[in-house]
Amino acid sequence: MRTVIQFCVLFVLASLLSTVLFAESFYDFTVKDIDGKDFLFEKLKGKKVMVVNVASKCGNTPQYKELQEIYTKYGNEKFVVIAFPANNFGQQEPGTDKEIKEFCTSKYSVTFPVMSKISVKGDDQHQVYHWLTEKKLNGVKDAPVKWNFQKFLINEQGKLVDVIEPGDKPNSEKIIKWLEP
Repeated sequence: MRTVIQFCVLFVLASLLSTVLFAESFYDFTVKDIDGKDFLFEKLKGKKVMVVNVASKCGNTPQYKELQEIYTKYGNEKFVVIAFPANNFGQQEPGTDKEIKEFCTSKYSVTFPVMSKISVKGDDQHQVYHWLTEKKLNGVKDAPVKWNFQKFLINEQGKLVDVIEPGDKPNSEKIIKWLEP
C-alpha cells in the first residue's frame, strides 16, 4: 500500500512540475476562480494581462480602486486584470474565497476576474507564480514577489514583459503607457 501511495504522490508531483516546466506562455495555465470554477488563461490570448496578488488588510488595499478604474477604462477585448488573493505577507488576507469576494465587490465594486486564494511564494507557491517569478520559466527575469499588490504585465502573446513594484499604483504613467496603443 505504501508503494502505491508513493507512486501516486510522485505522479502528482511530476504532473505539476511538467505543467510548470513546459508552460511556454502564460496562456498555458488553468486556475480556479473565486467561485471554484476553472479559468483558462488561453481564453485571454490576444489581450494584455495584469496579474496582481491582492490582500484585503494591507496598506496597498486601496489599489483595488485604481485596478477597477483601469479595468473599466481599458478592459475590453484588449486588456484584463487578474487578481490572486494571497495570505503570504503579514497574514493580510485571512479570509475565505467567499469572504474575499464579498469584500472586493461590496467595498471596491470589483468586476475584473478574481481567482481563488493561493500562495505566491514559498514551498506551496502556485504554479502560475513559479512561472511569473522565475526567469528559467518565463524567459525574462527573476521577480520574486516582494509584497501584496506586485503587478506582472503580460503581453498579447502570453509573455512576461515587466514587473511593477507593489507600492506603484496601477494607474501609474508606466502602466498607462503600456496599456495605450
